[in-house]
Amino acid sequence: MSEPVLSVENLSVRIAGLHILQGVSFTVAPTGVTVLLGRNGVGKTTTLRAIVGLTPRNGEVRGTIRMGAQSLLARPTHRLVRGGLGYVPEDRCVFAGLTVAENLRLAERRGSTPAYDKVYALFPELDRRGRQRAGSLSGGQQQMLAIGRVLLNDNRLLLVDEPTKGLAPKVVTEVAEVLQRVAESVPVLLVEQNLAVVRRLADDAVVLAAGQVAWTGDAKELLLETGLTKSLLGVGSGGGHETAPTAARKDGS
Repeated sequence: MSEPVLSVENLSVRIAGLHILQGVSFTVAPTGVTVLLGRNGVGKTTTLRAIVGLTPRNGEVRGTIRMGAQSLLARPTHRLVRGGLGYVPEDRCVFAGLTVAENLRLAERRGSTPAYDKVYALFPELDRRGRQRAGSLSGGQQQMLAIGRVLLNDNRLLLVDEPTKGLAPKVVTEVAEVLQRVAESVPVLLVEQNLAVVRRLADDAVVLAAGQVAWTGDAKELLLETGLTKSLLGVGSGGGHETAPTAARKDGS
């Protein structure tokens, strides 16, 4: 069996006195998509932020996080990114006052050739809107830009936090198609509430509940078990576009 690209062991995170993660342990396979699931507030985003070194300053992180043989804890975020850890945050974090092209240029890493051809092949809209300010883009276009920035560079692992949240169904499909293509060459740890997207993309699943791992295994097996998805996620596992309970979704395209 191949060694995992990421290993998280006994991860504990406290922020402002709240014990958000309580001994979380899981691995991410070196290929495909591992999805991190759970109801709202169980610590999914906190987990990704702890991995990439973005826990708030008033927070405390304990445990072990390794990408291959390399320990990630206590290393600054910019060094993790240079080492091949790509991160697409939930709120996209594009620079609204800069153009699309300027946003992309800021993501270039020293010493490597940015893969503009690949990014523009996946998101032709970014090429067409290079001179447009990012703040005037639709929600879907901003998400494309957020993903495109990460894909400019070579990555050993991608962390992607709720990429379809608040997007119109057509854009959800486009984003899912891109992530499916990306996962053919680089492993992805994905946080996603849309179970139709999970069904399409995910190979393995890790379910969090109350700050702890409640279930791990084959994602498709999980989604076939209606009782299990109901108890862990609060939804059924039918064939529609189910969405696990989460915070209010934004309007947008």
